[in-house]
Amino acid sequence: PGPFRPSLGFSACLLQSQPSGFCCVSCRQVIQYQTVRYDILPLSRVSRERLNQVKRKILVLDLDETLIHSHHDGVLRPTVRPGTPPDFILKVVIDKHPVRFFVHKRPHVDFFLEVVSQWYELVVFTASMEIYGSAVADKLDNNRSMLRRRYYRQHCTLELGSYIKDLSVVHNDLSSIVILDNSPGAYRSHPDNAIPIKSWFSDPGTQPSSTSSPCLMP
Repeated sequence: PGPFRPSLGFSACLLQSQPSGFCCVSCRQVIQYQTVRYDILPLSRVSRERLNQVKRKILVLDLDETLIHSHHDGVLRPTVRPGTPPDFILKVVIDKHPVRFFVHKRPHVDFFLEVVSQWYELVVFTASMEIYGSAVADKLDNNRSMLRRRYYRQHCTLELGSYIKDLSVVHNDLSSIVILDNSPGAYRSHPDNAIPIKSWFSDPGTQPSSTSSPCLMP
């Protein structure tokens, strides 16, 4: 099978949008600070039946610096501005030691997941340890059953000290897969299946402005 190829009916494009977050809009310029409203119209019965017959593509999502940013106890210089409250705190045990992770969600990530889950089968693929990645995915999913398929560090391939994500682990038909990841090294085996995204480190001082961010459209 060949790599993922966007088509007229299924395309991935870079749009002008919020700088550090996700925004699914039409291809146009969004003015800084402009409020964008969306009308969601219900599908007709015929349209829904036809849509259910179409095999959905798979969107593979990275976690750290893509959907969220986190730091843990003992970090001397966290990248988050002091005093910025986390969106949630995780308490996990690593090597028999309890560790607290302070997790910040990328702006608009909840809306992003809600929208793209209607278009794609969502899969989490992180190079993090399962005990941490699973807890983060649970929080992002928030009982919505969107992030049920998950892959962790043990599913990656270690090459030259870095973890590579083999997308054939997710599905043997690579033409049906696209990955959203801030680290080009993670998808270097499948560059044609990737949509790059700028790393996000939870800078609360960053204000929205017109910069390119990935947007997936059916």
